[in-house]
Amino acid sequence: MSKKNVSASVAVNKKARHLYELSEFLEAGIVITGPEVKSIRAGKVNFVDSYVEFKQGEAWLVSLHIAPYANTGHIEQQPDRPRKLLLHGREISRYTGAVAQKGLTVVPVRIYFSRGRVKVEIALGRGKKFHDHRESLKRRAEERDMAREM
Repeated sequence: MSKKNVSASVAVNKKARHLYELSEFLEAGIVITGPEVKSIRAGKVNFVDSYVEFKQGEAWLVSLHIAPYANTGHIEQQPDRPRKLLLHGREISRYTGAVAQKGLTVVPVRIYFSRGRVKVEIALGRGKKFHDHRESLKRRAEERDMAREM
């Protein structure tokens, strides 16, 4: 396999796993400009408060911060603009129906390159309650203790 076909994560949204119970992962393309690709390759991506919004049968990635690339020249860059996600119609309708249910949202989980193209992995998530956070921390501590004893 050539190096271009290997998909390595460029940026991972660690907060998403902490704040949401994630299910139904899906790969989506993203519409971005050339300087944004170079900035993503440099790892200058911030997922803070980003989510997927559905408008008029299209999916939009809102509040994803891609830092402006320094060597662009005259091209104006907007780091927090909404970016269109490339999904099939049936995937958009399925996720739109799931979001209509109470407490579900679609969040970006990671950004990576696949065959030279930028891809975003999105997931359907349900917000965790406070006791869920404590339970997951307790389970992680128990697993760490068991691994230490082995």
